[in-house]
Amino acid sequence: MQFVAYLNYDGNAEAAFDFYASCFGGKVTMRARYGDAPPEMPMPAEMRDKMMHVRLEVGDQVLMASDAMAPQCPYTPIKGCSVSIQLDSPEQAERIFHALAEGGTVQMPIQQTFWAARFGSLVDRYGVPWMINCPPAA
Repeated sequence: MQFVAYLNYDGNAEAAFDFYASCFGGKVTMRARYGDAPPEMPMPAEMRDKMMHVRLEVGDQVLMASDAMAPQCPYTPIKGCSVSIQLDSPEQAERIFHALAEGGTVQMPIQQTFWAARFGSLVDRYGVPWMINCPPAA
């Protein structure tokens, strides 16, 4: 079993996933636009270039998303959860934290804590909450 986070965006999923690919060193492996849907599927003209499905792969990890299609599925900002990343080195944690924080809001600066070699939390420029964690050395 694998749990995969699926995020919803307010029309900027493609830009967000291109940004994440650069932050994490991953690759966007799928981009399906609403305009790619079959003709019998009703599609508002303003949604044709938006992402129906986008997939990012980083090693053996996957993150997926789409742009919310209003009015059927209106966008609501993420509340009450975060995407948590577990990293192997403090340097890697620092690099990814600072990359994601660019243009976003830092909630807790990345730092050593009693439970982690590095931990920090932020909301990125696209409104996604992240927790970056690097466990202490064994």
